[in-house]
Amino acid sequence: MTVAVDPSRSVGLEAQAKPVVFSGIQPSGYITLGNYLGAIRNWVDDQPRFANIFSIVDLHAITVPQDPVELRGSIFTLAAVYLACGIDPQQSAIFVQSDVHEHPELAWILNSVTPVGWLNRMTQYKSKSAKQREQTSAGLFDYPVLMAADILLYHANYVPVGEDQKQHVELARDIADRFNGLFGETLTMPEPSIRQVGARIMSLSDPTSKMSKSEPEGAIGLLDPPDVIRRKIMRAQTDSFRDVVFDRSRAGLFNLLSIYRLLSNETESRIEERFAGRGYGDLKRELAEMVVDALEPIQSRYGELAAAPDHVVGILREGADRVRPTAAETLAQVKERVGLGVARIGWP
Repeated sequence: MTVAVDPSRSVGLEAQAKPVVFSGIQPSGYITLGNYLGAIRNWVDDQPRFANIFSIVDLHAITVPQDPVELRGSIFTLAAVYLACGIDPQQSAIFVQSDVHEHPELAWILNSVTPVGWLNRMTQYKSKSAKQREQTSAGLFDYPVLMAADILLYHANYVPVGEDQKQHVELARDIADRFNGLFGETLTMPEPSIRQVGARIMSLSDPTSKMSKSEPEGAIGLLDPPDVIRRKIMRAQTDSFRDVVFDRSRAGLFNLLSIYRLLSNETESRIEERFAGRGYGDLKRELAEMVVDALEPIQSRYGELAAAPDHVVGILREGADRVRPTAAETLAQVKERVGLGVARIGWP
């Protein structure tokens, strides 16, 4: 991934000419192996190359009903999981979205240049609102504009997303382009960054859908105990064949092999050789132990962080302090361009 960015915009990550990448994930008390392999692990690996901003997007979370106590717990859990997975606060900024007020403030201004027709085309809104019907919140409808504000505040050129979020990044580009056309060059045009391998880990129980916390039996949680991990993988859906090969038409098997490949870093041909003449049972048993071994250090580190909540909260506050100057600068420029604020009309 190559990103060009103005080195004068430091994003609170020291004045260095590193590309800026923004990543956001909703707080959840159940982070899946899919989240880790499709996103978090890649973010960790990319830290030396980029100026990374990791936001726990709690304002997005409340677009659907949330229990306040559970939401606060989920914010802490996600932060601790990030850190346990290897997000280094010395290299990257990690913070809670609602602690930087410029996010919703910029979103409101961007609402004023975003046609309703653009939001009506968002497929995720259509899917979720179909279930909630008249109980659908205005916040859910406006979710993509807030996501655009998240990205545009920091002049990020690339946003790591899954295929299901690509449309939202494309909308952020449209909004930035429209704003720049109306008020002059102000906002950076972002690009979605989608990994071709492992970007979308599927459910173990329904390999035609993405691994999700909403289907616990089909998902492996990063904090699941070893016996639970083994049980879920051994029960994973496959097919009536026996040969272990990378075949996309055999969705269940392909999903298991994709996880195996990502954790082993072996080639497809090498994995097929390893399981030649063996059945699905052997693959599942080896994969289960591989997952248990991969998650053991994360779970151990998480336990240490969970026992030191003040340390985790301190990291989140420091992260907000680091990104706030850039967010404030961007918002001030946007306000200036659209003519907002008494301070900008020259009164004494």
